[in-house]
Amino acid sequence: MKTLKSAAHITYNRTAELSQNVANIINTVRQNGDKALWEFGKKFDGCDTPNLRITPTQIENAYKQVSSETVEQLQFAAKQIKFYAQQQMNCLKELEVPSNVHGVTLGHKLITVKSCGAYVPGGRYPLPSTALMLSIPAKIAGVDRIVAVSPANKKYGGIHPAVLVAMDIGGVDEIYCTGGAQAIAALTYGTDSIVPVDMIVGPGNKFVTEAKRQVLGEVGIDSLAGPSEVMIVADGTAKPEYAAIDLLAQSEHDANARAILITTDEVYAQKVQDKLLDFVKQLPTGETAYKSWLDNGTILIAADDAEMIAAANEMAPEHLEVHTKNSLEFSKNLNNYGSLFIGEYTPVAFGDYCSGTNHTLPTMRTARYSNGLYVGTFIKTSFYQHITAEGCQNLSAPCMHLAEVEGLMAHKQSVAERLK
Repeated sequence: MKTLKSAAHITYNRTAELSQNVANIINTVRQNGDKALWEFGKKFDGCDTPNLRITPTQIENAYKQVSSETVEQLQFAAKQIKFYAQQQMNCLKELEVPSNVHGVTLGHKLITVKSCGAYVPGGRYPLPSTALMLSIPAKIAGVDRIVAVSPANKKYGGIHPAVLVAMDIGGVDEIYCTGGAQAIAALTYGTDSIVPVDMIVGPGNKFVTEAKRQVLGEVGIDSLAGPSEVMIVADGTAKPEYAAIDLLAQSEHDANARAILITTDEVYAQKVQDKLLDFVKQLPTGETAYKSWLDNGTILIAADDAEMIAAANEMAPEHLEVHTKNSLEFSKNLNNYGSLFIGEYTPVAFGDYCSGTNHTLPTMRTARYSNGLYVGTFIKTSFYQHITAEGCQNLSAPCMHLAEVEGLMAHKQSVAERLK
């Protein structure tokens, strides 16, 4: 495979210094609780919020600070996300079956976690869509207590009003104005204000991701998210302007985002580069997008469709767009991706906001073995068995023999006692 443009360097790295800084933050929150959250909020977010928990009055005021159209479109997006989440929920079934050994019944139950924390990033721009993507599947799954956290926005002196509105529409039960590694620590270990949760979901910067890594085991997590990624596979029939703007749409997230184009047509690839430069000049986020493209952008020229497919499956991108003549047929051979966008009228932006699929997705090649956030993220599949006296007799010989092979004689005796 020929490389037309390679990434200058990957700007996202986990370091020992990062790990230590995050560990210090977590320990400080464990020791000092709410006081630590207030101090870190002033230090990192530049805001001195008197109360961590958002009140109903603050939520009411948030609705007054955003346009009616924003509320309407958030409600539309919520409706789409709810529809898809409910269809996924309908696919999850409990199981109880008689075994092929008489007297043995096997099954599994679907048990929803009791509580979860939803981390909604702050950063340069508000992300109300993420509030919907995290809270709605949890609600559909039946989580009893959904706790949302997000850092303060300097302009508003608290959580951005659009994010608060989205949290309310999504049905969260508690909202706290805190972010970063300190918020992850608070959700895990609790403070005077925040009762700990059973699991934490949601993306964040490298500090949030490292914090989730360090608390894993104390709580469950959805994934360890890295910078946003998009890959576009295209042939010469595709429109270069579509690929160009879609590459930039991910690149504008931040300077660490990764955008990759794989095509069988080098002339098309050059047209995409030209269009990309044209769009950069027009975008208010052009500076960030272009830096990301220069540092992390890649263009590869494949010999044929098979080579494009093999490369896509190997790289396992977060978002994968297919711009080929027979996109539906082509897509049948793609197996490793967070979310798939088939055809030229299916940009990632629809999945990010309002098609209904979730935008909380695996990154950094973890799509090889994991999936995005969905209702099943919040549901345990817990196994059970019921064995009668007849079943005990029928299973005893193999069980006792294997226990003896492994040298676990109490295991063997636990069966033997029941045969007396």
